[in-house]
Amino acid sequence: MPITVHHQPPTTNHQLVIVGSIGLDDIETPFGKVKSALGGSAIYASQAASYFTKPSVVSIMGNDIPEEYLKILNRFDISGIALTEKTFRWTGSYEYDMNEAKTIDTKLNALSEFEANVPKNYQEAKYLLLGNIDPDLQLKVLSQMKDHPFTLLDTMNFWITSKRDKLEQIINKVNFLVINEGEARQFCQTPNLIKAGKMLLNLGPKFIVIKKGEHGALLFSNNDFFSAPSYPLEELKDPTGCGDSFAGGLIGYLAKTDQISEKNIRKAIIYGTAVASFCAEDFGTKKTIKLTIKDIEERYDFLTKIRQF
Repeated sequence: MPITVHHQPPTTNHQLVIVGSIGLDDIETPFGKVKSALGGSAIYASQAASYFTKPSVVSIMGNDIPEEYLKILNRFDISGIALTEKTFRWTGSYEYDMNEAKTIDTKLNALSEFEANVPKNYQEAKYLLLGNIDPDLQLKVLSQMKDHPFTLLDTMNFWITSKRDKLEQIINKVNFLVINEGEARQFCQTPNLIKAGKMLLNLGPKFIVIKKGEHGALLFSNNDFFSAPSYPLEELKDPTGCGDSFAGGLIGYLAKTDQISEKNIRKAIIYGTAVASFCAEDFGTKKTIKLTIKDIEERYDFLTKIRQF
């Protein structure tokens, strides 16, 4: 059933639709821990995108979401969020290298009921972010969209292992794939990221980004190659959601500028990197909820300068 939380009338023109999960996370790192932090791919991506445009969100959550989190949701158009009893929950931890989370417990709860139905007033969006969810649901969402929006796809190693055929189907239908270096090596069965990038391009997308965490990101297209830096953080508390924030910032900027070119995609990657760097500095959305455009522009400018010579 439709979500019933109170929110302001949407002012968005549904230029960007983001599909993904909403969760409550228990996270422990060497630098602290949190209980029931607001998370999920839809939250992190939408939060990042909201600094450039007002995203329309398709997801599902439980009525156990704490009241304090509803004001975060009100930054998005939430008429595409379904409501059920219990929210998806994830418990995880990180070691000092912070490169990979160790999953301790997962309770699907609401996600087991997620049908990914796209509201009619979302279906003409020009930009679509398919967050890390079941490839069958990603295919279902894309089939509901009109005029094939510019689509960015995210995924994870679980789907590479369990639903590779369906994952290949959705990769073939999207414009842009974002994948981390471990997943790229796993999917392409090669340790060489340059080879992996070219192999992924052959599956259909016009653009591939391979994320390398603290070592930046690589952009591949048929015409060009770009190596983006990461922001040199002195304080890193929790990397959860950084990849989703990167993707959300990237496509949020593209939706704002409404320009698909090699040059503009490079700029979008740097904006996505800037927003994601803030995410890592605190747990959950604590840091990204308090940003200003000036904060983001300052890191964008810094990232631009360190690539000049």
